[in-house]
Amino acid sequence: MTSANQPQTATLYRMVMDKHVCPYGLKAKDLLHRKGFEVEDKWLTTEQATDTFKAEHGVKTTPQVFIEGKRVGGYDDLRHHFGMTVADPKATTYRPVLALFCMTALMALAVSYAVFDSPFTIRAAEWFVAFSMAALALLKLQNVESFATMFLNYDLLARRWVPYSYLYPFAEGLAGVLMIAGALNWLSIPVALFIGTVGAVSVIKAVYIDRRELKCACVGGASNVPLGFVSLTENLLMIGMGLWMAFSQSSAAMAM
Repeated sequence: MTSANQPQTATLYRMVMDKHVCPYGLKAKDLLHRKGFEVEDKWLTTEQATDTFKAEHGVKTTPQVFIEGKRVGGYDDLRHHFGMTVADPKATTYRPVLALFCMTALMALAVSYAVFDSPFTIRAAEWFVAFSMAALALLKLQNVESFATMFLNYDLLARRWVPYSYLYPFAEGLAGVLMIAGALNWLSIPVALFIGTVGAVSVIKAVYIDRRELKCACVGGASNVPLGFVSLTENLLMIGMGLWMAFSQSSAAMAM
């Protein structure tokens, strides 16, 4: 029994080799320290030592944590032991999109402040949409093949003409970059309106009419973002940006 003033102890077996230090071992050690444990840190310095340890304890992975002589398990098991959540890599989540929109919003405010000495301008709102388009295109362009495969599940035009699924991220990125620069509006506006309208109609049909449960290709082909509100928002932003820029351009021409 440990006294109230004496910290609990835990034994941690983790891989620490010349060319590999197990990241989960480091995370387990840090978590134990944050929970007030004194850690007896046992290094497994060779593949042979690791295999021997696994065979002796009947486990398939390391690290392994023992508290008061009882095996708790690996890093995820340790989080369960402390009543903490463990992320499910297959679970659907909106976090990637929320992170992207937060960063592009901050970027737009920062650029507006740098150019106009105020973060809150109409141009900041325009830059937010344009930065978001460019960032979303970047994520798609990391693996165009994977994006195209997921995109073909629901996009109406891509299902009729497969090359569109490969062209889409390039078109979105081009429109976004041109809108950031405020250049070649004659090209960026129709591109944004076209891909945004086709995308919005496709999402509405797949999700709200056909009631299909699909993953969204908006942040690339490896995401767990559910198709629906986020993808529809992406397309509506492109449509809104295109219409706004067309209106601004016509208003400026009339004022001349």
